[in-house]
Amino acid sequence: MALNKKQKKQLDVERKKLSKLQQVLTSARKQTDEPDEVARVEREIDACRKRIEDIQDE
Repeated sequence: MALNKKQKKQLDVERKKLSKLQQVLTSARKQTDEPDEVARVEREIDACRKRIEDIQDE
């Protein structure tokens, strides 16, 4: 499966977003002042992974 230029760019953006979210999740787990934040970031990570899979499946 070959990806076109637009799909490659979308993948790059989503992977960068995923990397940043994983760093935020690590920080959120260390700081317990906002209990909802860990769950929110985990949902965002799941959504980002789904978008990456969708782009790769096209």
